[in-house]
Amino acid sequence: MNNLSTRITIDPNICNGKPTIRGKRITVQTILEFLAAGDAPKEILEQFPNLEEEDIKACLDFASKMMNNSFTVNTQVAIE
Repeated sequence: MNNLSTRITIDPNICNGKPTIRGKRITVQTILEFLAAGDAPKEILEQFPNLEEEDIKACLDFASKMMNNSFTVNTQVAIE
């Protein structure tokens, strides 16, 4: 969890409060979308030279921890 607390930050004044990497304007969601699209961590680091490999690992760890939560789906609302 220490990796998360130092690498993933949530600040309402940055990116509308979305989780970001070390207070930069790069969201966890952005990195996860690159990974989901098939980009390798090396490619992501080339596109974002101010990131570190540990930042990408922290994004994956954050997503994994989020999936440990319980969710309630409202069937009357469309999921986008």
